[in-house]
Amino acid sequence: MGLKAGFIFLGAGAEEKVHRSWIHTPSVELLTVGVADYEIAELVAREMEQLGIKALELCGGFGIEGVARIKKAVSKEVIVGVVRFDHHPGLNDQSGDEFF
Repeated sequence: MGLKAGFIFLGAGAEEKVHRSWIHTPSVELLTVGVADYEIAELVAREMEQLGIKALELCGGFGIEGVARIKKAVSKEVIVGVVRFDHHPGLNDQSGDEFF
């Protein structure tokens, strides 16, 4: 088994229990989960850590404050990375910090 990783994306109307999927490759197992806001993202990040995920990437909708919240939600053993947009097209061209 290779790396266990997670990706959390923000989307209006996303339901974390419904909008999720696993991708299994020989080198990476990736869990992707859609969430409606930062609060739910924190819960999902902790869940992912419980599942053994050690690398977590956040979509470009997460602003600086959102990334900090996720970083605080998980232990130091989880590496948090970010896809970067200054103004996310899926959030009315705003940062998640402004939107949420």
